Amino acid sequence: MNGNDFVKFMLKSPLQVFLGNTMLITVTGRKTRRKIAVPVNYYREADALWVITTRSRNWWRNVKDGAEVDLHVRGKEQKGFAEAILVESAVAAHVGDYVRHLPISAGALGVRIENDIPNAEDVARIAKERLFIKIQLYE
Repeated sequence: MNGNDFVKFMLKSPLQVFLGNTMLITVTGRKTRRKIAVPVNYYREADALWVITTRSRNWWRNVKDGAEVDLHVRGKEQKGFAEAILVESAVAAHVGDYVRHLPISAGALGVRIENDIPNAEDVARIAKERLFIKIQLYE
């Protein structure tokens, strides 16, 4: 069992409450049609969930042009429509929101916070390395 398998197990158990803003997103492979389940951190803004990931991961390519996804969020199954935000300026704009919603993520992302504001150089660097997935939840 690797780390992702352990987190997947925890997310499906009653202990999921200890994982806070971590959910399981399941995407369908564009070529293989295989289901791929990945644990990710997120923040919620109105009826959308925002996920940050690295460009070197592969799972996000399956939602690059928009795709339906299955979610396991806080013990509940949900569906949504996910699309990748790849433009660096748009990614940079959301990094600040992400860090404000999940302050603990600043350290993991390598973003210094100065006077409650993310460091601009750090944000620019992150925008080159990462992307956001916006998931619009279905009612």
